[in-house]
Amino acid sequence: MFSLVILLSFLAISADADFFQFDSISNVSTYYFNYIYCNIWEGDCQPHQDDATQQVPTGDIWSGFPQYYTGMLTAWYCSLGQCCDSGDCRITNNITGLEKDLQVKLHGQHLVQSVVLKAIQGFIKNPESNKPLTLSFHGWSGTGKNFVARLVADNLYRDGIKSECVRLFIAPFHFPHARLVDVYKGQLREAIRDMVLRCPQTLFIFDEAEKLHPGLIDAIKPYMDHYDNVDGVSYRRAIFLFLSNIGGGAINEVALDFWHSGQNREDIGMEDLEHLLRAEAMEAEGGFAQSELMSGHLIDFFVPFLPLEYRHVKLCARDAYAARGLQPDEGTLDEVAKAMLYVPKEEKLFSAQGCKSIPQRINFFLP
Repeated sequence: MFSLVILLSFLAISADADFFQFDSISNVSTYYFNYIYCNIWEGDCQPHQDDATQQVPTGDIWSGFPQYYTGMLTAWYCSLGQCCDSGDCRITNNITGLEKDLQVKLHGQHLVQSVVLKAIQGFIKNPESNKPLTLSFHGWSGTGKNFVARLVADNLYRDGIKSECVRLFIAPFHFPHARLVDVYKGQLREAIRDMVLRCPQTLFIFDEAEKLHPGLIDAIKPYMDHYDNVDGVSYRRAIFLFLSNIGGGAINEVALDFWHSGQNREDIGMEDLEHLLRAEAMEAEGGFAQSELMSGHLIDFFVPFLPLEYRHVKLCARDAYAARGLQPDEGTLDEVAKAMLYVPKEEKLFSAQGCKSIPQRINFFLP
């Protein structure tokens, strides 16, 4: 703890007096005291719980320090055993685990399995990437967009979606009022900058991205562009995931055409969908179409999530039962799958709700 006091004193001298806030010092000291208490003294606590005193504080104290100084703090943090030989212990980058999870836990999404794995793997293996990785997930609700985002977080970070290096933004929840877009811009820029300063590899997830105000997307566009740094901070080791329903109808039409022509859905390729998704995103209402994210061609991959069929719904039901330690028979799985709504009305081919409601649905079939 004495070494922390010396380091903070040095940072205080180096930082502008107007900028340095003593309550921020208190927050930092409290965090590291809790870390030592939980991990070295083995106190009775949960060091990763959602408590302000258990988290590395965000705000001006981090954004004002040059990366050189934050590197010194990170080195001290690692000296307490929070880092591994391979780097920051918060970052696991388990590509093998991601590949297995995509193959075993994700159903009916062969394009997602291929594109997401290759994109993440390529980015991780290329530390000299000239820009952050930006992926845009498209498809109906319930097809697995949020699920895959969570799998990515779980395999790249020790604490998954709760990691200090992962941040989830839900457009209507975090940015509900158009009149406050200028306030949101500052908050969003600060949140991204602070996290990049604290973590050598970060993951930002924007759910319901089609509802983002275009000005909000443009405010963070420089962080996704081909820049060495923005105001002295490099964002090249960041991953941005945008999740939206844009293009869901076009994806479904292609899948239906393949079915009508007697072709397997597994024969659908990126060449059949990517150009359609790009066009849909450009023409859609909302922030995506009007933002420089699209006009600047900063999205690396448009990832299509296909509509799920009856057989995929059964697999989702099987997984939901397994998560509760149960092993249902085929008859039970059929009952759950048949209780779902399917479209189009004539063919009843695709689940209108995907797998989203399955965990709740099985409650009606429990003994």
